[in-house]
Amino acid sequence: MSKEIILEVKDLSKNFGGVKAVNQVSFQLERGGAIGIIGPNGSGKSTLINLITGFVKLSSGQVHYRGKNITGLAPHKIVNLGVARSFQMAKPYYHMSVFKNLIIPLFSPRVRKLAGGKYGDRDEAAIHLLEDVGFERDSNVPYKAAGSLPHGYVKRLELARCLALEPDLIILDELFSGMSMSEVASILPFLESLREEGKTLIMVEHRLRELFRVVDKAIVLNFGHKIAEGSPEEVMNNEEVRKAYLGSEVDSGA
Repeated sequence: MSKEIILEVKDLSKNFGGVKAVNQVSFQLERGGAIGIIGPNGSGKSTLINLITGFVKLSSGQVHYRGKNITGLAPHKIVNLGVARSFQMAKPYYHMSVFKNLIIPLFSPRVRKLAGGKYGDRDEAAIHLLEDVGFERDSNVPYKAAGSLPHGYVKRLELARCLALEPDLIILDELFSGMSMSEVASILPFLESLREEGKTLIMVEHRLRELFRVVDKAIVLNFGHKIAEGSPEEVMNNEEVRKAYLGSEVDSGA
């Protein structure tokens, strides 16, 4: 029995003047699956995510989520359908405490609907989410201003803000960027546990070795074009992919 197609991207394109940042990219993602979007710098990865989530208006193409055409919907409407994303440049509410940064998503219309209009103790829910992503529950870190956090914890907070929306599809834009090896190693089991819970993941990443521990399929972009799609082993053995990465991630063993 085939799984539900949770996301279908059809011939998505975005032109910035005469530059085709994304050029007729198509793919499907099954519910519970995990796909990595990779490619050299400037290949269109983040633009593709912005098109899917409504932050950039597309030039042509369509996006379907759970069979519903969400092309052109505002980002907050897409979020309320169950799609949450992180941002490459995380921007928390710097002057608010870390756990208070989760209060807004925890009071979102989607969470209210899923909870039957009953929120419960949001502060406790926020602390629990932070603990899930690696904050020490018994420390004072969750109560500090978000602006005082080291970079690795800011990225964890960004992940927690996604999870607070109780999404079915989670899109992570370079979550590992700027994290130390030990920080990435500590977050990988949690990402794997999300898969086990049936969450669907899209991850844009440059750190391929770590990415391939989580995803079972990868899409490779280069100059806005999809040049390969398949298992991590298949795409990294693709000659066109190796040429695109020449002198970059492949050669460095990442």
